[in-house]
Amino acid sequence: MSRGAAMEPDGETAGGPGLVMRIAVVVLVAASGAVEAISFTALDHVFAGVMTSNLALLGMAIGRARGADVTAALLALAGFGAGAAVVAWVTHGRPGTSTCWSRRVAFCLAGEAVLLAVGAAFWAASGGAPGSTARDVMQCGAALAMGGQAAAMVAAGRAAAPTTYLTGTLATYIVRGLGGASGRPDRWVPLRLVALIAGAAAAMALRWAAPAWAGALPFALVTAATLTASRPLAVRQPPTDDPPVA
Repeated sequence: MSRGAAMEPDGETAGGPGLVMRIAVVVLVAASGAVEAISFTALDHVFAGVMTSNLALLGMAIGRARGADVTAALLALAGFGAGAAVVAWVTHGRPGTSTCWSRRVAFCLAGEAVLLAVGAAFWAASGGAPGSTARDVMQCGAALAMGGQAAAMVAAGRAAAPTTYLTGTLATYIVRGLGGASGRPDRWVPLRLVALIAGAAAAMALRWAAPAWAGALPFALVTAATLTASRPLAVRQPPTDDPPVA
């Protein structure tokens, strides 16, 4: 690195892979917001990626003896768990670096984009108003996608951050900023919080203006994030998944 290279506050080169990864994370958060908005308002009134809330919703459904709501919560929990398990298996032993995701993480995100594309196609075919059975299938699929995304961010390590649940992120930001804890607040946290709101707002606006196209928004955002995150992989040496050439 040249002495004159501009540095980010955390020591990374401005515009380098670290910055690219942070942008990709923000876009993934926006995708999560869009998925959650559609999941909760148009599918089975459960969340695709927030399992704490779904466990509470499951308890409420059991207490009220509402079988349909119990089924919806269980489908979301099962889908999320399955998605996380598959990605954990695929990425096992292939961690990213502190500034770049591994190829397997990018591959899993590409798989998520494909899954969301299938969901968007079904959504469009229903005119943005899927029937009961289709809602159950799409709810499980949305949770599968969010589980995979959450696990991919865990596998990416220090180059990533939570994108499907931000409660802990917000608490850590507040504690570091106001509580005098060691470390300093991550200046990207406010952007991730705003991205979540923006993704949800955009999904709702699309549902109102062009219902059949609302399902395409999460696919477009995850695709954009995956392509953004894949840029450093094209120039990184040696590749994470392949041994260096002698």
